[in-house]
Amino acid sequence: MKLGLETIDYIIFGVYFVIVASYGYWVYRNKGKQTADSKDFFLAEGSLTWWAIGASIIASNISAEQFIGMSGQAFQLGLAISVYELVGGLSLVIIAVYFLPMYIRNKIYTMPQFLEIRYDKRLATIMAVFWLFLYILVNLTSIIYLGALSLEKMTGFNFMACAIFLTVFAVFITLGGMKVIGYTDVIQVVCLVVGGLATTYLALNLLSDKVGTGAGVFEGLSLLREKADHHMHMIFAKGEYFVHDGRGGKIDAYNQLPGLWMFIIGGQWIVNFNYFGCNQYMIQRALGADLPTARNGVLFAAFLKIMMPFIVVLPGLAAYVLFQENADMAIVQGITDNNIVKPDNAYPVLLNILPTGLKGLSFAALTAAIVASLAGKANSISTIYMLDIHQKFFNPNMTEKQTVWLGRVAIVVSFIIALAISPFLKNFGQGFEYIQEYTGFISPGILCIFLLGMFWKRATASGALVAALLSIPLSTFFKYEYPDIPFLNRMGIVFWICVAVHVLISLLSAKGAESPKAFTVNSEWFRTNSSFRLGAVAVCVLLATVYIFFW
Repeated sequence: MKLGLETIDYIIFGVYFVIVASYGYWVYRNKGKQTADSKDFFLAEGSLTWWAIGASIIASNISAEQFIGMSGQAFQLGLAISVYELVGGLSLVIIAVYFLPMYIRNKIYTMPQFLEIRYDKRLATIMAVFWLFLYILVNLTSIIYLGALSLEKMTGFNFMACAIFLTVFAVFITLGGMKVIGYTDVIQVVCLVVGGLATTYLALNLLSDKVGTGAGVFEGLSLLREKADHHMHMIFAKGEYFVHDGRGGKIDAYNQLPGLWMFIIGGQWIVNFNYFGCNQYMIQRALGADLPTARNGVLFAAFLKIMMPFIVVLPGLAAYVLFQENADMAIVQGITDNNIVKPDNAYPVLLNILPTGLKGLSFAALTAAIVASLAGKANSISTIYMLDIHQKFFNPNMTEKQTVWLGRVAIVVSFIIALAISPFLKNFGQGFEYIQEYTGFISPGILCIFLLGMFWKRATASGALVAALLSIPLSTFFKYEYPDIPFLNRMGIVFWICVAVHVLISLLSAKGAESPKAFTVNSEWFRTNSSFRLGAVAVCVLLATVYIFFW
């Protein structure tokens, strides 16, 4: 196996780069408004079709943390890690039915705006600052880190050179605004699906060649079950299975995916409802569209989400079997670092199984996923900063042109900060776990105040403020005082405590009366057309089939 890229691979990548850049420029010149309009820049108001919305959601979601981090956890934990993708698909359907009408009918464009309209300005400001720190210091930083790590393994260039390349590429896409991001994401999704499936196909073929009789992909699939049966189950019991932790030791797999309790207590639901339903980064694509278009776009994203285990999980499983069987020394040596097994190395090293030409396609696919995710995240950072902080506290009388210009400055600054911090993530053992755990410090409180704010008319600003502020200290307390509690269960516990506190304070402060800022909810908002219902049923049937088969 020859590591690195050949000239033809770089040519193929160059073609991809030219196509994306040219199409992005065409979209910028021909779609939407030509004047400096902040809603057009941040939301692409009325410009995105349902397929562009769905593709953009998935392009922003499926980035380095999925390709690298989730493939790494597939190497580490097995098929069970696909629970994030499968439950994510179902969560998107629920969000399309119940969350989107609450946002769109009430003309909500940012998540802090929701909090200000439903609760008060101080809560909106506090959470806007929280989101900015979270998006820059955790999300944007981790995407750059994992993306640069993968490109380093593929190309041989050093980490910082790869990180700078990704950052500069993403900056140019992001500066065009949301309509450029949304429509170029369609190309990015095509690249990541085609390139990702090619990697999966050839990884299973390699497994068949190295470990089996060379019969092909289906033999490769059967070898996963035969050689790593413990890696092919969806539910773990405590103490059942210990896995590499990325730091040279072993940890209980239950600590990362705590069996049925992650559904009963709600940790897995909190992750997905918060990520897709209360996250500016994800929901922003739908907020500028009408409700039917937005719903169809989110449903399309749900179908794409369910496809992702074939692209990001199966390669990690194949790499695990090849590693365990010592079937290919290039893979074995690439996954270990100073004799420490590094699960995050699995996917980048595996990409080197591809023949010349297809390596370039997969390089383009991976870059597409990383850049799309970086662009979407940076646009959301700029949106929250400009609309919820700068305009309110520094210059409320800005012109549209000034708003867009400073929005672009905010994009560049956020990228510089994340780029500077990204090398320090090498101290963490597993990238996807880092993202989920530290995002989980704040997500229980966020989901609590959003759900009660939407659907409970007695929820007050005082209750919401206390619940939001409790999330981080409670999460910190349980992490260090009760370290044996899996982080998904910890999120569930913190969520229910926040709900109880929010309800109690709201009842005491309002003396049982409905909040004057409560939303008027019309049950007609939650009705869907027959085609949407048929698609939603198909998603549920597919999920049930997967879980029954692998239980």
